[in-house]
Amino acid sequence: MVRVQRQFFEIPTVELAEKLLGKMFTRVLPDGTVLKGKIVETEAYLGEGDEACHAWRGQTPRNHSMFCKPGTIYVYFTYGCHYMLNIVSEPENRAGAVLIRAMEPLEGISFMQLQRGLNTLTCLMSGPGKLTGAMAIGPECNGRDLFGSEFLLEDAPEIPAELIGTGRRIGISRSRELPWRKFILGNPHVSKGKPS
Repeated sequence: MVRVQRQFFEIPTVELAEKLLGKMFTRVLPDGTVLKGKIVETEAYLGEGDEACHAWRGQTPRNHSMFCKPGTIYVYFTYGCHYMLNIVSEPENRAGAVLIRAMEPLEGISFMQLQRGLNTLTCLMSGPGKLTGAMAIGPECNGRDLFGSEFLLEDAPEIPAELIGTGRRIGISRSRELPWRKFILGNPHVSKGKPS
């Protein structure tokens, strides 16, 4: 296992959204349970020029983590029922993050199934709220990073360009025209959401 280091995240946000595809996101619970998923879908958000980004109007207590060092985890609550997992990009004090939209479950699947109350593998993590539910990610994870003992990103070969899809982001009402959603073509774990 080769752990991705901080410099990997120190690239432009839209580029990072593509580079994250295929990488293995891991959470180690306090009891030693390992939860791992392969990232198969992402969306980029930038503080400047992107009205769909939480940091578009500047820093607030809610979006503070978006202004932290690259590789920081930004978790927020949306739609009154879902937590969303993001990985911070951009230099410190300049907001940017990649929303992890979907993963392919790899390890800790029985835990994930209990968390979600279902068994179908292609439904376990095929959406941003689904994957945080499967991995028991909540507000307590906001502001942590991928360089300690709880969270890490494992390296994997880059996905060939011909296997990467690009489209508009899903479920937003502003800056809808930006083609900042990236996904692995043909992967059954990609979300079924319709682009904005």
